[in-house]
Amino acid sequence: MSLIAIEIGTAILLGLAGFAVVIVLWFIGIYNGLVSLRNRFKNAYAQIDVQLKRRYDLIPNLVEVAKGYLKHERETLEAVVAARNQAVVAGQRAAAAPGDPGAMQGLAAAEGQLTGTLSRLFAVAEAYPDLKANQNMMQLQEELTSTENKVGFARQAYNDAVMAYNTKRESFPDLMVAGIGGFSEAKLFEIEQPAEREAPKVKF
Repeated sequence: MSLIAIEIGTAILLGLAGFAVVIVLWFIGIYNGLVSLRNRFKNAYAQIDVQLKRRYDLIPNLVEVAKGYLKHERETLEAVVAARNQAVVAGQRAAAAPGDPGAMQGLAAAEGQLTGTLSRLFAVAEAYPDLKANQNMMQLQEELTSTENKVGFARQAYNDAVMAYNTKRESFPDLMVAGIGGFSEAKLFEIEQPAEREAPKVKF
């Protein structure tokens, strides 16, 4: 074999090795970018989780205060407690797998149900002036309203992070790396019923 042929063969091997290195670095870059975006939306969900737990902790206190006045509204109070418990379970599932379509859909449904039962409770409470004037009830109302607002802001931040992640994983050539790396689509956290998009209106 001539020296020229050896040099050509070496150059080809070096070229192929260089190309392989470029491909590996390209793959690593896209993979790390997807990991970063996935971690970002998971962190954003953690902020939602903090506020939801705060909300769930307030509700038993709210029911306890209302119970002394709404003696004939046992069904309404029980509905709130049941909805709250279902939301806690759904929240735990979503916290274990932020972005998972099933978990996020379950949480959205549970939160919608809880919001609806709270709205009914507050509507019933309007007919009880003593309850409306109760200091503990007024304080809980303020805390609940504040928490609802924080949940809304945290949900928007989470949805923005999910959109950025989904857009990247669906874009070419990132989608090839996403498929190989197991980066599945993340689900937005949306309340589907228009009436449930707003926090319960409390008028104490």
